[in-house]
Amino acid sequence: MDYTTYLDQTILDFVNETMTFYPADLKGDDWDGQRAAYDRMAAHFHAGRPVGLTVLDGTIAGVPVRFYGAETDTVIVYAHGGGFVLGGLESHDDVCAEIAAATGVQVVSVDYRLAPEHRHPAAYDDMISVVRALAQARRLVLCGDSAGASLCASVAGTWVGPALAGQVLIYPSLGFAPEGGSFETHAHAPLLSRDELRGYGDVRGGTPDDPRATPRAGDLARLPATFIYPAECDPLHDDALRYQAAAQAVGGSVHVETGTELVHGWLRARHRSQRAADMFRRITERLSLLCHGD
Repeated sequence: MDYTTYLDQTILDFVNETMTFYPADLKGDDWDGQRAAYDRMAAHFHAGRPVGLTVLDGTIAGVPVRFYGAETDTVIVYAHGGGFVLGGLESHDDVCAEIAAATGVQVVSVDYRLAPEHRHPAAYDDMISVVRALAQARRLVLCGDSAGASLCASVAGTWVGPALAGQVLIYPSLGFAPEGGSFETHAHAPLLSRDELRGYGDVRGGTPDDPRATPRAGDLARLPATFIYPAECDPLHDDALRYQAAAQAVGGSVHVETGTELVHGWLRARHRSQRAADMFRRITERLSLLCHGD
């Protein structure tokens, strides 16, 4: 696909701006270099926090977290993207802050451990420990993007405890074979290629039949209300459709809304592209509905 003619100029500009932070000679497995580039990129696109929003750092079950907003009966537990090897509390700070402000619900961002220093199941263990601790007294909605969305889906598919109020997954990896459909059509899509996707999976570890690593292997019949927002121009797009079909086949409730003409990582374009801004607004509206009982 010729993305230079298919994508609108604001998204193309965002892609090009993002790529300026990645040196041409940066190796895919140079994780220190990749992290440094990713952190510089995230800092560049940081949009600031809404004025007056209280933000505090802390720990839950020994895991570092960041709290956005005053405590509410329902809490949104957010897991950041980054292929399980990149990112942290800072990389998605503004996203979490804007979600808290838009929904009026406290957001708890989870600083889970990263590979390759901490391979699977470290990230899953951190995420489920936080969810388990919060669920003792509060109603929970899970939300994440990319690798973080995969973590949310793994938690939801293995969850035993008080019912989760829902999950919102933004361009997730859900564990289906990376072949056919979007894996072919968008194998060389901007900002995430199929080869890069495989590389992240290899460094993280985990097996296809382990639901802690592979969301499609979880108990899809017992999922909470699930809303998935894949990007059209992303090898992972059809993971969402396959997950939806597998869940619906066993009675699960999964809804998919594609971000037309959007690429993986578009969240950072929400203040540069009207298309991205509209999708982000729909996501925060869905989170608000889930949090307030719909």
